Amino acid sequence: MSEGLFADTVSLSLGDRPVLSKVTARFRGGELVAIVGPNGAGKSTLLSCLAGLRRPDAGRITLDDAAVADIPARRRARAMAFLAQTPEIAWDVDVRTFIGLGRTPHLGVFGPSAEDAVAIDQAIEATGLADFAARPITRLSGGERARALIARALAGQTDWLLADEPLTGLDPGHALDTVNLFRHLAHEQRKGVIITLHDLTLAARFADRVLLLDRGRLVADGPPGQALTPQALAMAYGVRTRAHAGAAGPLIEILGRVD
Repeated sequence: MSEGLFADTVSLSLGDRPVLSKVTARFRGGELVAIVGPNGAGKSTLLSCLAGLRRPDAGRITLDDAAVADIPARRRARAMAFLAQTPEIAWDVDVRTFIGLGRTPHLGVFGPSAEDAVAIDQAIEATGLADFAARPITRLSGGERARALIARALAGQTDWLLADEPLTGLDPGHALDTVNLFRHLAHEQRKGVIITLHDLTLAARFADRVLLLDRGRLVADGPPGQALTPQALAMAYGVRTRAHAGAAGPLIEILGRVD
């Protein structure tokens, strides 16, 4: 497991619009981190910078003290899997073949190995897609495709998993399965898992740590109970909230707009 992923005073603008402003955060293996914030807060942009897909205007993103953007793409792909929010599926292949694309950075000159096959099988099992493995990927429902995309990322067996709104399109049962899978990857396999979320209750219930962004600035970083306070949520979202101790964990109730 790598020592850490570090965003050091990261700033980025798109045109003349600031999207990130001096964001500093350190991520380590063994924890599930949720990045939350209102629309346009910079969540997806920060995640793409962490993955080395976008270079900041100022500041640095480092993985074990090496600038992420300078790490060769193949080596970076072996270390980090990135799941985009709206990925395009352009290949009409069966689900198993599609998931196998996650092994591409590991392939040798002789093609897929027995190790690759095992990794693919494990990803299929983890996402509950065994019954769909032979089906064309283009014939899956939106929720099934979302699970196949997660499986493709898992097949790479990277130390880091970065996922942008990975629960979009999933029904409540599969969303619950997915966040529990992410927790397992973090806690049992000691991977670093960083996801963006809109659901504050899921962030409060399942994340080890929450980063709250507002207009490109980091306004809170800590355990859910410390980051998702009524004061912080009022500042970021402009809403009044109240936390409840639900039977399965904390619930964040939206009471209305801030007066």
